[in-house]
Formats: sequence, C-alpha cells, structure tokens
Amino acid sequence: MLPLRDVRVLDLSRLLPGPYCTMMLADFGAEVIKIEEPEVGDYARHMEPLLDENSALFHQINRNKKSVCLDLKNPNHKEHFLQLVKQSDVVVESFRPGTMEKLGLDYSKLKEINPGIIYCAITGYGQTGPDSKRAGHDLNYISQTGLLDLFGKKDESPTVPAAQIADIGGGAMPAVIGILLAVIEKNKSGVGQFVDISMTDGALTWLPILFSEYLATGEHLKRGEQALTGAKANYNLYETKDKRYLAVAAVEPKFWEVFCQTIGKDNFSWEINAPQSEQTAMIQTIQQIIQAKTLEEWAAIFSDKEACVSAVLTFEEATNHPQFNERGMFSLLDQPGSSHNTQLGIPIKLSETAGAIKTAAPKLGEHTDEILKTIIGADIGE
Repeated sequence: MLPLRDVRVLDLSRLLPGPYCTMMLADFGAEVIKIEEPEVGDYARHMEPLLDENSALFHQINRNKKSVCLDLKNPNHKEHFLQLVKQSDVVVESFRPGTMEKLGLDYSKLKEINPGIIYCAITGYGQTGPDSKRAGHDLNYISQTGLLDLFGKKDESPTVPAAQIADIGGGAMPAVIGILLAVIEKNKSGVGQFVDISMTDGALTWLPILFSEYLATGEHLKRGEQALTGAKANYNLYETKDKRYLAVAAVEPKFWEVFCQTIGKDNFSWEINAPQSEQTAMIQTIQQIIQAKTLEEWAAIFSDKEACVSAVLTFEEATNHPQFNERGMFSLLDQPGSSHNTQLGIPIKLSETAGAIKTAAPKLGEHTDEILKTIIGADIGE
C-alpha cells in the first residue's frame, strides 16, 4: 500500500518544476490527473529528443499520471474542472500570479466549493513582491539570489550550472514538502490552504553556509574564494593524466591526512587551514602529482582509502555504476510502442510503503473520458 493512495491531485502545471513535484506525489500513490490544454498539452511533450510522439523528458517526469484534456476558457470544460475540484485534495499550478484569477479558478474561488482543497502555486518569484509577475527561468532565479555570482573559478566569468537548481531544489522539492505539510494539517482540521512556492526563495535557502558568512561579517564574497568553492586544496578538482578529473572533498582533517599520505605529501596534512597563498601553492603541487596518473589508476589507489576522493563520472559511467544499480536508481519501464524508456529511480526509500513506478507517462487526453465519467459522471461533450 502506498502512503498517498487516498490523495487526488489535479495538476495544471507544465514543463519541469510542477510536473516533477507531482511525479514525486504519484510515485507514492497519489492519483495525479494532468489537466492539459486540448491538442497542445504540456509543452514538455514536444521537446527533443522524442521517444514516441512525446519527449524523453515528458516520459521521465510524468510517469504514474493520467491525462485529461480541458479548455479552461470553455464554460462547459471549466465546470467539469470545478466538479473535479470538489472531488480532489490538491491543485497544483505554475502560471504567473493572476492567471488563474482571470479564469475565475483562483484559490479563493476553489475553496468556496471545497474548503479542504490544498492549492499549490509554483512560480518564479512568489505571489507577492515587485517581481511577482515577472517572466523568468532557472538562470534568472539563481542570479537574483547571488548564487550564480559565486559559480565558477576565481577571476573567471560565472558558470552556468548543468542542473536546474531553482526549478527542482527551489521549486519542486519545497512544493512537495508544502503540500505534504498541508495534507497533515488537513487530516487534523479538515481545512485546506494555499501553498505559495517561489523558486527564487527556494534557491536562496540553498545558501546557508555562504549567507551565514556574509550576514555575520558583511564582507563581499568573491567567486572561487570560499572554502567549499575550490579555494582550498582539500576541496577541489584535479585533472588526471588522461584529461579526466578527480574530486577531492577531504573536509575533515582525518580524511585530508589520509589523502596527503597517499599522494606522498605528509607535510601538507597540517596545512589544511593555511592562508590562501599557501593553498594556491598546494593546489598547484597536488595538480602536478595527480596529473602523473590516469583516473583509473587513482581510483584504484584510493579505492580502499578513507579520504573522500572520487572519480568525476560521465552519464554513461553513472548509469552503469553498481551503487546506483543496487539502489534501483535506473529502471527500464516497459511501454507499448517504445523500446527504450529508462526512468530515474525514486530517491526516497521507505521501508514499509516504498514508492513505485507503475505506469508510463500518459498520452495527451488518454484518460479524459474515464476520469470525467467515473469521478463527476460527465463526458467531454456535455
């Protein structure tokens, strides 16, 4: 039995943050019904590369869901949606503030017909503030927090991250937590609530270490000069003989000591907190040593050493890594008409009510008739 088996979610979101949030809910048993615009649907369906008529990304983050096509500007379809709201627990949307109000489907309207509804809005900047209605994407959100300014090496330009930090870490994950907190409260009081998720707010809270330093000292933080951003020798990347990279994260002295002994530089072990000029010299010396062997050779050398050293892997290597394989972090989902639909696994491991990947992402409108008839006793033509 899955823990969210009695929770019904109406998902109006598109692209990445909202669908990722509802995927996590669906993985643990929530009935997630995607409400999509007829003919177009979620924009993510059309992004390259495609697995069938839908994108690989869409298949990845819309598993375990159902799809219903409704035009919310159509009075009949709008009424169908309102009837679904009466029979649901959660609504998730990712439109700019004011969009749902124009449709007459904002939280104040929905709670009139279902006081227990939990309404989660995931937006770039939140429902309030001077930027609330601004357009933006992940790069804009992390730039505003100061995070992007610290991404990259000293004396070089900021680096664009490969992952969508604000979308997932600042939006989808807090949305899941907010929804579950609201579900817990609803189970006690019977009352729903509005969950206001700002991806920029969420990304800002990713910076407790850096902001605690800034707020305590008032000193301007510069790119590449913080302990955990590559300024120190014990937390850095080193290039190997075969142009690969070794990640060294020997934060604690005991790990740093083992690392230094292993590379033949015992005298570095007591210099873990040396001034920056000495850190730079150590980094240069360590780089020369690491460059003398291949990544495979270093991986073998450190395989039995407690030094917090690891190889920087490619996606191909990560996919075949025994650690991920044993924990089920890549699994092939059988799907009619598609020969390849490998899913990223479920990172939350519950001992008694583990999540499950049961169904592939739905085709556009695949469940429209089924949902309307079984839940509200209507069909799309009514």
